[in-house]
Amino acid sequence: MNILVTGAKGFVGKNLIAELKNRGYTDILEFDIDTDAALLDVYTGTCDFVFHLAGVNRPQNEAAFMEGNFGFTSVLLEKLSANQNKAPVLVTSSIQAALDNPYGRSKKAGEDLIFAYGKEHHVQTYVYRLANVFGKWCRPNYNSAVATFCHNVANGLPVRVDDRDTVLNLVYIDDVVRALIDAMTACPHSENAYCDVPEKHIVTLGEIVDALYAFKASRAELSVPNMADGFIKKLYSTYLSYLPENAFSYPLTMHSDDRGSFTEFIKTPDRGQVSVNVAKPGITKGNHWHHTKNEKFLVVSGRGVIRFRKPDSDRVIEYYVSGDKLEAVDIPCGYTHNIENLGDTDMVTVMWCSELFDKDFPDTYFLEV
Repeated sequence: MNILVTGAKGFVGKNLIAELKNRGYTDILEFDIDTDAALLDVYTGTCDFVFHLAGVNRPQNEAAFMEGNFGFTSVLLEKLSANQNKAPVLVTSSIQAALDNPYGRSKKAGEDLIFAYGKEHHVQTYVYRLANVFGKWCRPNYNSAVATFCHNVANGLPVRVDDRDTVLNLVYIDDVVRALIDAMTACPHSENAYCDVPEKHIVTLGEIVDALYAFKASRAELSVPNMADGFIKKLYSTYLSYLPENAFSYPLTMHSDDRGSFTEFIKTPDRGQVSVNVAKPGITKGNHWHHTKNEKFLVVSGRGVIRFRKPDSDRVIEYYVSGDKLEAVDIPCGYTHNIENLGDTDMVTVMWCSELFDKDFPDTYFLEV
């Protein structure tokens, strides 16, 4: 299947082509503004489906809106017609096509041209009126406030918001790409004459900026966003893609002594926290119990033993653990417990605790196993 993609180097184009390749499509005909114009004749003669994503968002003058959004669409359709190619044509338009401004009028003109072409030549056409698209690889300071805000917050630049209550209608790039490929495989998401991306997010500028600053602070707080919130999950992924290349990592606080170290990694208000415990050879850590707090231990390097005993019993339960055979061990409440390094090297244990440490109510009571 030969798939023609115009605007191949644009935000949507790059993401679409990447996913098409992920799905095994190999014959992708990429066309962009710097492509040899003669190739358009070749591509329109051999393509089996057209993703027409090329367009103009911020030209030097208003006349370029019509030239880029209507004029090139006209050229594309004329070449398809000249080649007698009845390949389906999908075009990405904008919700601004419903507005009376230069950009909106140019998009509406392109839509009308596509509809007329489909009717005249009996060709299947799909017009997607996209809302504001956000996600990785979108240029900041171009046509996406989300991209600009992500870039600025991630890079320590100021963010300007004139009205925090301004509402944005957003769609995520992965949802857009999925919908476009669905259309190609004969499963378009249609609303009357237009196709649509089912997953939308209605948020204010203030909510977006607050979330981005929370993401930035989460490193120091060792927190992670609420991934159950679909929009927050997508926005966080987008934000991370704008981090400077020298800022992918961040330091953690290691509490070290002659026994080893203890380092907190992730804290959540509703799912507890994850830490990394390093024990030197021969060292035993723990010897305490909890009323309600519970834990999970996972030894990932070295070897040792985890021991349990009920406070009113002399019977000791032992679990031998090793990084050679990964297994999680639950640490239930009501059992005093410890973990001893039996090896000749450091033993590294990933520890999950059901709640964050509260110095006023630690729920931790010393008692040797």
